[in-house]
Amino acid sequence: MKRAIAAFSLTVAAASAPAQHVPLVIPPSTPPPLPIPDETLLQLGAVEQRMTVPVMIGARGPWHFVIDTGAERTVIARELAGVLGLTAGPGARIVALTGIMPVETAIIPALRVSSLPPRGVVAPALAAQHIGAQGLLGIDALQDHAVTIDFDRDQMTLIPAPRRARKGAADEIVITARSRLGQLIVTDAAWRGTRIAVVIDTGTPYSIGNGALLNAMTRRQRTLPAVTLTSVTGQSLVAPSLLADDLVVGGIHFASVPMGFADSAAFDRLGLGDKPALLLGMDVLRLFRRVAIDFPNRQIRFLNHRTDRGRPVWPG
Repeated sequence: MKRAIAAFSLTVAAASAPAQHVPLVIPPSTPPPLPIPDETLLQLGAVEQRMTVPVMIGARGPWHFVIDTGAERTVIARELAGVLGLTAGPGARIVALTGIMPVETAIIPALRVSSLPPRGVVAPALAAQHIGAQGLLGIDALQDHAVTIDFDRDQMTLIPAPRRARKGAADEIVITARSRLGQLIVTDAAWRGTRIAVVIDTGTPYSIGNGALLNAMTRRQRTLPAVTLTSVTGQSLVAPSLLADDLVVGGIHFASVPMGFADSAAFDRLGLGDKPALLLGMDVLRLFRRVAIDFPNRQIRFLNHRTDRGRPVWPG
């Protein structure tokens, strides 16, 4: 039986916007990487507001993978798997926001990023134009680590997570989450008094709510033009969108957040199908100078709101 895997990454565009193709640039073969210290700074790239980091596959690379806290498993571009001559793995099913789809997989014998030791990975192999990058670095690669994204410096730090959660600094807001299938879900969140569950999703450029949240907000918020959501599988749907005010997440108040909506099996997989829920995307996370995600200790830390960023802007 094929195992189901959640991958919530999306590209989001105005309903009439054309799709973009991501070129696959092949770097030359490189020697095995030198040992890397426990704490390592990685220079970040940007893909549709998402963040990418350099990844080594065996002795070749670096390849640019999106950091995706909304994906259970690491994903590789089908074209890259072909270039590297990776062996095909067993079939799998992807549970995406746009539906469930059978996919092929590739066996990555040694995947290395930063301080993570090399490990073998069976990764879904999807089209690069739908991933929007050469791959996605999922929770399977991040779950034992603390991930800090510094938006001021465009850097990410990966370190082994401390055994115990630490207290927040004076300029930090610390939110404790619960874990479901490795993903961190913030339950201390609300919109106009309605409790909602929030998933921190660095793989989604914009914030996406479920049908239950849309039902709660309908006729009470400003309507925006419909948007086209395209998942990592290439499936698309035209989704309604709204401009939500008075959103509170862990004590942080957001006055104006544009969001699209999809009534999807992806929310069902997290047990959030019939409860108001939201994937908080990179457009909102970028409002802060730094965001730290500690998976083992179930903590999310936000440092100082960036006044120069303004408000999240919906595509179109």
